[in-house]
Amino acid sequence: MRTALSIAGTDPTGGAGIQADLKTMTLNGVFAMSAVTALVAQNTTGVTGIMEVTPEFLQKQIDAVFRDIRPDAVKIGMVSSAGLIETIADRLKAYKAEYIVLDPVMVTTSGSRLIEEEAVEALVKKLLPLACVVTPNIPEAEILSNLTIRNEKDMEAAAEKISRTYGCTVLCKGGHTVNDANDLLYAKGKGTWIMGKRIYNPNTHGTGCTLSSAIAANLAKGQEMEEAVRNAKRYISGALADMLDLGAGCGPMNHAFDLHSEFAK
Repeated sequence: MRTALSIAGTDPTGGAGIQADLKTMTLNGVFAMSAVTALVAQNTTGVTGIMEVTPEFLQKQIDAVFRDIRPDAVKIGMVSSAGLIETIADRLKAYKAEYIVLDPVMVTTSGSRLIEEEAVEALVKKLLPLACVVTPNIPEAEILSNLTIRNEKDMEAAAEKISRTYGCTVLCKGGHTVNDANDLLYAKGKGTWIMGKRIYNPNTHGTGCTLSSAIAANLAKGQEMEEAVRNAKRYISGALADMLDLGAGCGPMNHAFDLHSEFAK
């Protein structure tokens, strides 16, 4: 059994964050583990509070995982302060962690900011150089590249700059009025478009968490990067196409859309 670790914040309604990561990793065939960075009071309509763990306690969680069940891949999601970012970077370097997928969570789908201003600099300096792939959406790619993105050529320029600057593969996610659902995978000086079909489902809460967790699960299973991304994209498309409708706001996807177990009946 392959294993994957999610380092992220929580979502009590289960559509994003740690809860979505654990569901996604499990449904993509790996044993899922977690280290919580913050307790987040949120639902489909927005965030009402964030209570961070201390850097010392986050370290204890990461140590507990690596010293007992070493993860084959690590996904990093919401980390809202510089102290937590430095702790994650220190521990992952100490354990020589492999296949680190960084989802640079900065703003929720509903528009709530999840990261302090000073933490952005720490994320860029400490975590980006450790990542094998970073998965920004358009607004996040603009922050990381310091470029404005209005079309697909702009996406290519931003992805190239991020990859060249930090030495990692970049999956620049489409949407946000730039294109329908096409993502750009940029690595080693070459960009590859991963084409997708827009699914007209307003319930997209947790899509970024889900995609990055699926990529981490696929890398943990030994898939090459492009294959891992394509399969993760297929999974998230299936979860969206199931048209789950929960909550008063931008609701969650059905992570278990393909579950056919006798125990699920």
